[in-house]
Amino acid sequence: MTKQMSKSAKNELIQVLKGRYHISMKKEKSRILDEFIALTKYHRKHAIRLLSERPEFPVDKKPGNRIYNEAVREALIVLWEAGDRICGKRLKAVLPTLLESMERHNHLKLDPEVRQRLLSASAATIDRLLQPIRKEVKVKKRKRRKPKKASTNVQIRTFSDWDDPPPGYLEIDFVEHNGGSSAGSYIRSFGAVDICSAWVECIPLLAKSQELVVEALDVLRQQLPFPLLGIDSDNDSAFINDTVFDYCKFHSIKFTRSRAYRKNDQAWV
Repeated sequence: MTKQMSKSAKNELIQVLKGRYHISMKKEKSRILDEFIALTKYHRKHAIRLLSERPEFPVDKKPGNRIYNEAVREALIVLWEAGDRICGKRLKAVLPTLLESMERHNHLKLDPEVRQRLLSASAATIDRLLQPIRKEVKVKKRKRRKPKKASTNVQIRTFSDWDDPPPGYLEIDFVEHNGGSSAGSYIRSFGAVDICSAWVECIPLLAKSQELVVEALDVLRQQLPFPLLGIDSDNDSAFINDTVFDYCKFHSIKFTRSRAYRKNDQAWV
């Protein structure tokens, strides 16, 4: 009988048993499998694969109502953008206030049912509804910023590299007159010490900026009793920048800097 079973008959048998096999318990599945193998003479593993495939006939399912439809999702996206794209937990907390404010200023007008569903959504539901739009607007990872051009051009000078320079080579730094508090505005002194003669010049500055550093260097060149040949600073951004570097290059002033986090390189200031 088995030898006479055609391929089409076997396929029909598979389709009939497949539905029963999927809804049966373990013992019943084993019995169905034994009967199927006895009829078809298939290898047990192959028979399991055939019967484990999903049935081709559709399973009856009751059509469910989507609680959070597209209207709710679109309104949520507008509120998410207005809230600076915050996470679901924070958006859930500010949603009533944010929604009321946007409606009051005529930025949003919602159907009462949509409004009620929006306010009843949990933080997890908010994150789930926003997941597709978040993938679209996901910010790319920032690449590591390359070193500034000025920092690579300014040569490093350590405390042991001075080797008895002539007058005109100065160490420069800022002295902040703030009484120990960096809050608010306060005067800074642009301090310069000549390595050879220990000559000191202090120029008051209202703020710390590269433009004011260049102006201070102009004043310094006029007040010094000898030509300004070189300056050595720490790694403050007010010093290490293209503005100060270009100024020194134009006036033939040798510009060097100390090593980062090495205070002894600036021991003269």
